[in-house]
Amino acid sequence: MKPGIHPPYGPVVFRDKAAGSAFLTRSTATSDKTVEWADGNTYPVVDVEISNASHPFYTGTARVLDTAGRVEQFERRYGRRGAN
Repeated sequence: MKPGIHPPYGPVVFRDKAAGSAFLTRSTATSDKTVEWADGNTYPVVDVEISNASHPFYTGTARVLDTAGRVEQFERRYGRRGAN
């Protein structure tokens, strides 16, 4: 890597506002806010709207769309293509 052109890479806490969970990782993201972590150190904290702790796909609350039912509903409403 070329020196002097990359942003600093260090420990950052990402906090999910929806689920109330947080995790410590390394990132180039920065923040003026800080939080004291369980190890006693203070890290910058980045608040995110959604993460794996609150995303419907990962939590198992995702809705499965009935695509066959939607096609049938469309055909009932507008008719089949080429049915003339």
